[in-house]
Amino acid sequence: MQRQAGQPVMVDCFWHPQVRPTDFILACGDGNSRLTSLRWSQWHPDSAVAEGFNVVNDCKPYCAAGKFHSYRVIVRLNAPQPWKKHPDLSHYTQLSLVYTNAKPDGFGQWVDLPLWN
Repeated sequence: MQRQAGQPVMVDCFWHPQVRPTDFILACGDGNSRLTSLRWSQWHPDSAVAEGFNVVNDCKPYCAAGKFHSYRVIVRLNAPQPWKKHPDLSHYTQLSLVYTNAKPDGFGQWVDLPLWN
């Protein structure tokens, strides 16, 4: 989607600015956690909200042999800051996931994660 002036972006694993992505990798190193099928209801200068799925590898007995499981989530982005790589752009620095039903083992119903910059 085309970025509009003043709109914050999400910065992906390849340092590309994204606006309203449908998929987003959370675990850049190994790809064992990602967001999929995102449907954005809001994308504002101070926050954004979407519904979708967090697809997580259970890593049992270890990650290469693990299985991926999908969990329905509400995604909220906030705390936009100037992006160090492109100071003329602002990017969201905080991501919150709310698991609406089941959740991965060891996760709370609500998870806050920093986004890289």
